[in-house]
Amino acid sequence: MIERQDTESGAHFAFTDRWGGVSAVPYEQLNLGGAVGDDPAAVRTNRELAAKSLGLDPGQVVWMNQVHGREVAVVDGPWHAADAAAPVSPAAPAAPSAPSGIPPVDALVTARGGLALAVLTADCVPVLLADPVAGIASAAHAGRPGLVAGVVPAAVEAMVALGAEPSRITARTGPAVCGRCYEVPAALRDDVAAVVPESWAETSWGTPAVDVVAGVHAQLAALGIQDRGRSDFCTRESGDHFSYRRDRTTGRLAGYVWLDGADGPGGTA
Repeated sequence: MIERQDTESGAHFAFTDRWGGVSAVPYEQLNLGGAVGDDPAAVRTNRELAAKSLGLDPGQVVWMNQVHGREVAVVDGPWHAADAAAPVSPAAPAAPSAPSGIPPVDALVTARGGLALAVLTADCVPVLLADPVAGIASAAHAGRPGLVAGVVPAAVEAMVALGAEPSRITARTGPAVCGRCYEVPAALRDDVAAVVPESWAETSWGTPAVDVVAGVHAQLAALGIQDRGRSDFCTRESGDHFSYRRDRTTGRLAGYVWLDGADGPGGTA
């Protein structure tokens, strides 16, 4: 089942679970990740099934080559279009493109209505953002390294550069590993908390941990984003979701965000 939220202002957010697809064990069933060892044909079918269930054209969903960084790209179409993307993050020199032609980025931003942005996760935090008034949407991949690097602030900065206003942005985070389950060495917890204090956590069994979800929401609040929602699911605890920390070899969930627009699919499935 795909969890979907639609706003009256025309913003649409969706998060998948692991069911309803065609992938075999250990990727059963709705694996949407193309770089985890699954049959490519099954992944293509799963992406088509997920998109169509949301009323989206599978060919108009933009994916990322995620690398746990803070690079952002502005897109106005799929990557195969010559003018599909313009990198905007100034944090680092441009990285070489992946063999598929998709550059390594961990956040996408678009001003094109109807174009869906997708983010893959299996414990990391999928962050979906939308300002329907300005017509700007963003999807970001925030794991522990991305949290520290500031991928979420970088995504919001790119949205603002295109005319978004933080007070108008709606933010939703999807299923991710919780702070009670994300065990790390004490020194690593201290390093992360030195950058984002709200990420400091302990596991349910009393060892050092990092709460990436709490850290992301703290960053969003500091940026002036008031409308924030989060999933109730911890991927490590939920058998309905993929979890790399639990299973290692596993599939990937997806989060989707898009805005209504005359040049793309509308807001109803």
